[in-house]
Amino acid sequence: MAGSIKRQNLNIVSHIILGLFSLIVLFPLWVMVINSFKDRLSIYTNPYGFPKKWNLANYTDVLGGDGSFLIYFRNSFIVVVLSLVILLVVGSLASYALASWKGKISRIIYFVCIAGMMLPIKIASIRILELIRSIGLINTFWSLIPIYIAMGIPIAVFILTEFIRQVPYELTEAAIIDGAKRLRIFVSVISPLLRPALATVAIYNLVPFWNDLWFPLIFISDDRAKTLLLGVTRLFGQYQTDWSKVLAVLTLSAVPVLGLYLAMSKQFIAGLTAGAVKG
Repeated sequence: MAGSIKRQNLNIVSHIILGLFSLIVLFPLWVMVINSFKDRLSIYTNPYGFPKKWNLANYTDVLGGDGSFLIYFRNSFIVVVLSLVILLVVGSLASYALASWKGKISRIIYFVCIAGMMLPIKIASIRILELIRSIGLINTFWSLIPIYIAMGIPIAVFILTEFIRQVPYELTEAAIIDGAKRLRIFVSVISPLLRPALATVAIYNLVPFWNDLWFPLIFISDDRAKTLLLGVTRLFGQYQTDWSKVLAVLTLSAVPVLGLYLAMSKQFIAGLTAGAVKG
């Protein structure tokens, strides 16, 4: 009896803590979305409440006008999608090789890969800029794709390698007995089981790729090649900033991230908890 009461009290406390944490997380989103429907002056007079008059002009100006923000959105979408696809393919193949290769050299390669998680890529920005200029990708959004792949490889190898190591070897052994080669085993046996881990890697890397401003700011000055977050800087003036339009753009930019998370949330949670409980 006492134990059940204690568990109930713990559940109540945990729900209160989670509720407070949810409010803290959702409050900036609320401020961003609700102020995107206000005019510039209303943001300063009533920053947290509902607008007295819902103003859709911010969104029409952003989506209409000269169409620049649609171009920025397209550029960001192409860069992020291609980066994630290549990252998942390369990361899963590398992880499968490292998980299957038993030896000292494979362990060294694995630790070298995950060491990138502790070394921020921004510390090599000058050398990366020289490299991008030497291969002729400067001032194009294509220059961002290899950088983002390099950013995502360490966490991809870390998550996917540990996930593949938990796959029962009997499945691979049965495929080998049936005459399947390594690539066939990876495509037919391993890949279908990797969906939760792949979803985890994709969502984990989606946010830094989509919200990155550092490398676009360094590599791109051509207005037609800018990404969405870099394009937002056009709205920041020297003496005044149109915050209503800025928040409208940021609200629109958050939609793809939220959409992907909602679509892949089950796989994402399964990937995070894989291996937490052993049966």
